[in-house]
Amino acid sequence: MYIEVAYALEDKQTLLNLEVGTDTTLKQAIELSGMLELYPQINLLQDKTGIFGKIAKLDTILREKDRVEIYRPLIADPKEVRKERAAQGKKMRSGKKS
Repeated sequence: MYIEVAYALEDKQTLLNLEVGTDTTLKQAIELSGMLELYPQINLLQDKTGIFGKIAKLDTILREKDRVEIYRPLIADPKEVRKERAAQGKKMRSGKKS
């Protein structure tokens, strides 16, 4: 069956097409793809993985046309960033300058 394995940095994205057996796990697909050699900073014990944007465990059995994704750790907390943007928006609407 055919799948994709994806990993993205801030300035570069790698998407590899791969043919694997029917009982291939997410972890096996990542290993077979060569992504760990291309990007030695990937740590499967720490980095989250998923299929089409949904978190999935390394032992998940893949299906035809799945896109395996390896996620980088977040640098900033998205909730905090939204709060900061909202606070700045309120200041701008009220005419206050910072």
